[in-house]
Amino acid sequence: MSRLDISPFLIHFTSGRDLEDAFRRLQSIVAERRLIGSGTLIKGGYHCICFSEAPLTSLRGGLVNERYYSRYSPFGIMVSKEWLFSIGGRPAIYETDQEFADLSPSQRWRHMRYDIRRGYERVDYTWEREWRIQCSELFFDPSLATIVVPDSSWAARLKSEHRRDEDYKVMQYSVIMDSEEAEMYRDQFEWIVVTLG
Repeated sequence: MSRLDISPFLIHFTSGRDLEDAFRRLQSIVAERRLIGSGTLIKGGYHCICFSEAPLTSLRGGLVNERYYSRYSPFGIMVSKEWLFSIGGRPAIYETDQEFADLSPSQRWRHMRYDIRRGYERVDYTWEREWRIQCSELFFDPSLATIVVPDSSWAARLKSEHRRDEDYKVMQYSVIMDSEEAEMYRDQFEWIVVTLG
């Protein structure tokens, strides 16, 4: 059964000073085929990689809405929820900081501060619909991940720059071998790319 409010996928968004910087980070992630964990914003300093389970159709009006504050760019890597769950990914646990100590030490990496009590500093990030996996790095390939970009012009640019880089690589190899052999080193663009708009 399909639901509009729940996605079978999770998206890790790239960050960046601007769209160009976020795009370059996406290209680097795709080239390395890995995401790197961080403990900067996670209580206890646990190294995790964070994702959102927000459906693609809701992202432009929510998580990556440029008109409102958003620390997320519209570029990302999307994986299936089933795959991430199978390797240890779990939804964040939204609770007060006082409840952090009540969690089993093996589950504290999932803690996300949440407090809407009157008289307290209000903190509510539940709109992020966060999932995490505790690790320093996570490897993936085109069979496990899909690339997310803002629109078709960014998708075309991603593919075009890949072709340009591969042309340059083949040209370099052709200096030391014949052109047919050099062409064997060309990497095809195997990724599925989806757009937000």
